[in-house]
Amino acid sequence: MSEQNYIPLYTAAQVRELDRIAIEERGIPGYQLMCRAGQALADCILRTWPDVSKVCVLCGPGNNGGDGYVVARLLRAGGCDARVVSLSDPGTLKGDAAQAAQDYMAQGGQCSPFTGVLEEQADLMVDALLGTGLDRPVKGDFRSAIEALNSQPAPVLAVDIPSGLHADSGQVLGVATQAQRTVTFIGRKRGLYTGAGVRHTGQIEFDALAVPADIFTSQVADVHLIERPALGPMARPREADAHKGRFGHVLIVGGNQGMSGAARLAAEAAARCGAGLVSVATHPEHAASLNTGCPELMVRAVEQAADLQPLLRRASVVVVGPGLGQTAWSRQLFERVLDTELPLVVDADALNLLAQDSRQRDNWILTPHPGEAGRLLQQTVEVIQQDRFAAVRQLVDSYGGVAVLKGAGSLIATGKGPIHLCDRGNPGMASGGMGDVLSGILGALLAQGLGAFEAASAGVFLHARSADRVAGEKGERGLLAGDLIPVVRELLNGRA
Repeated sequence: MSEQNYIPLYTAAQVRELDRIAIEERGIPGYQLMCRAGQALADCILRTWPDVSKVCVLCGPGNNGGDGYVVARLLRAGGCDARVVSLSDPGTLKGDAAQAAQDYMAQGGQCSPFTGVLEEQADLMVDALLGTGLDRPVKGDFRSAIEALNSQPAPVLAVDIPSGLHADSGQVLGVATQAQRTVTFIGRKRGLYTGAGVRHTGQIEFDALAVPADIFTSQVADVHLIERPALGPMARPREADAHKGRFGHVLIVGGNQGMSGAARLAAEAAARCGAGLVSVATHPEHAASLNTGCPELMVRAVEQAADLQPLLRRASVVVVGPGLGQTAWSRQLFERVLDTELPLVVDADALNLLAQDSRQRDNWILTPHPGEAGRLLQQTVEVIQQDRFAAVRQLVDSYGGVAVLKGAGSLIATGKGPIHLCDRGNPGMASGGMGDVLSGILGALLAQGLGAFEAASAGVFLHARSADRVAGEKGERGLLAGDLIPVVRELLNGRA
């Protein structure tokens, strides 16, 4: 794993500026960078698909297409049958792309125009149609080409970005290539890592094309990819004279009638992640049985808001929402929790209650999925997902504190500094209770002294990485939220 905790993710405009600096200020010929990109693509192909013998490269009219001509030429030079299907007359290309096409054809490379269908039967398809500058829905022949690419059986390698994907937001602009692998260049584009981008990119590889490292200081990225969690003092072994009072007391408030499991998952996650004490304030119906199998949890039956007062006095962090519901009982408990000045983790139905009566607060972590975020911001899920970066910023602007926008490519934001993005996790996490476990993890990290933003970033990463480890061992289907808890403990103890 990289020695750095975070990796910058850039907008398309920032990457274009990095490219300009490399060419105009550092004197690296643009065609040399294009050839380096083509070589990175050829290396990826030979490494990932070593038995490939026939490759079809779809080339567009710009530098993305130029990269395609280069990789086709290099593959041919290595003995592979690589052919180009062009959506632009090679004779009309300009600059470096024109040079790439000329060199390809000078080697005897064939170039056929796109006729509306892909007649080539290839072992691998390369998408070099549209680059990072796309900002409007794909239409005409390009749409037809992308649809044809997605309907044929061969795997697809995307050049820099899957065509049709917005480089900054990850939004699909009408239609986008479904790639098995994407090789992206110079700077990582933030839209590749969240929302629909995750579904279209496949495995992402990055190549900086050997541009001088110091030019990256010219562009300040406002999104950072989490490479490993920053645990601060928690990264060190506990002192020999440590006692439970040093590691905080997490209070879980939730578990309405029929929903005790959510509160139990959050509570056990908090305990396994190192909180000194964990209490659960829950509905009287199941208070006596909630800690069965985990007697370390202190469970209290709460009939009304006043019953919370002695529990709140002893707590250092409150997690409110797992299994809370939206009944009169739920509302009075939620209102009582909001009256405290304790750090909060607000999840699940507590978010839905908050959406009905918005507040602002600095010392809480809100953990909505896109549906809950839509209710908090009075927007549709579709609007939230079109630009998740804008949505998570708006959550913070509207509610304060730290916001975690869950989903593929979870985002963590606070009022200042860059957004953190977690690219770990897998579709097996689409099962009940995952958010409850995350809320317990966050409560435990807050209780042990991490700041809200640090706790949210580290907790989201550990939660997702533990799911990847379990899925890697046993598969994604059937992954349960409780499966993550022992693995998160191992990660926190440096045993993974």
